[in-house]
Amino acid sequence: MTSHAGWCLTVSIALHVLAISAFPPTPLDLRVYRDASPLLLTGGLYDYHLHTAPPIPSLVFTYPPFAALAFLPLAQLPWTVAVWLWQAASVTALFAISACTARLLSVRTPRPARPRAMLWTAAGLWLEPVRHTLDQGQINLLLGALALGALTVLRTAAGRGAAVGLAAAVKLTPGIGGLYFLATRQWRTAAWALTAACAATALAWHVAPRESARYWTTLVTDTQRIGPVWSVRNQSLRGALSRLLGHDATLSPAWWPALAAITALAAFALLQAARRHDLLGILITAELYGLLACPISWSHHWIWCLPTMIWLAHDTRRHQLLSRVTLAAWILATATRLVPLLIRWEDSLHHTHPYPVLLAWPGTAYAACAVLSFLAVSTDPAHAHSRECGRAAKPPQTAQWYPR
Repeated sequence: MTSHAGWCLTVSIALHVLAISAFPPTPLDLRVYRDASPLLLTGGLYDYHLHTAPPIPSLVFTYPPFAALAFLPLAQLPWTVAVWLWQAASVTALFAISACTARLLSVRTPRPARPRAMLWTAAGLWLEPVRHTLDQGQINLLLGALALGALTVLRTAAGRGAAVGLAAAVKLTPGIGGLYFLATRQWRTAAWALTAACAATALAWHVAPRESARYWTTLVTDTQRIGPVWSVRNQSLRGALSRLLGHDATLSPAWWPALAAITALAAFALLQAARRHDLLGILITAELYGLLACPISWSHHWIWCLPTMIWLAHDTRRHQLLSRVTLAAWILATATRLVPLLIRWEDSLHHTHPYPVLLAWPGTAYAACAVLSFLAVSTDPAHAHSRECGRAAKPPQTAQWYPR
């Protein structure tokens, strides 16, 4: 199969181009980026509304002011040009994510990375979070490629940290990648990430002080402005529990114990992955935890399912039953377009309390897959480790925490 990786990728991209040509998407998020960003300079950035349809009747600009600064060049492009350039950049970013993931994995399983990256890019184009990102014109793939590229290509602490910091300044969720630096004891890199994020935020504050003050003092914590927490579109822990409970999970006594349990499990997985120098295991644990803990994680945010699936398919513990079950669960949840089916079902109903049980339980799919992934990263049977890796010595404390 690896000998035909290039052909598989070519066919997959050709089918994607054919699909969006025959059925052009409506990239509403890209429209928001393009139309709202100039308002940073004139005022009213956070008053912008793109009218759509229930249950989210309008889309607003929800990112920090620095994001609008970064999106300003889009406003100078004709709409059709912007759409096709964004599509091309996003598909390229998907390949970069696959390639960088394979490179992180090659530290533990030294096999050719390029054919593997091509095959996973070809398959990844058809996973629901990736397709949703492409259809909406979302920035998730670009930010994921920036973060992974920083971890695998850049060699200096300043470069790696600055790239992740800038990604976090555009959209807050990439900031969870800082856990990777802490888990791998890259203290200088973490400091550079914080410095870059603060510098980018300060630049935006200088350009648009009123909008910056409004965002950072009021809007940053206003989840109602983003969308309904209870919707199956929201695949975070809070969204999953809210649907099961029939009301916002944060109002329930079960919320804090559930969050604490997920945090403890993720922390244990991070420690286990760090102990065995599993760079990709550390990264996917940090990113999946961020998606679970975030108040709202739309299904298109879950592009980190692809690096997770690559880890499950190719890591040294891929033959374990738990890894196989978890990989099958991710495939079932993302390749069958389960969430869009549930969204259509949800939209056909009038939202009543309690939330329909037959819709609530399947709606926990991504959260359940993330928990299974934490368990898979946490397990480290000694016999499996010795069978797959041989009797390799423990990495010295001075080892570099990035692929050579």
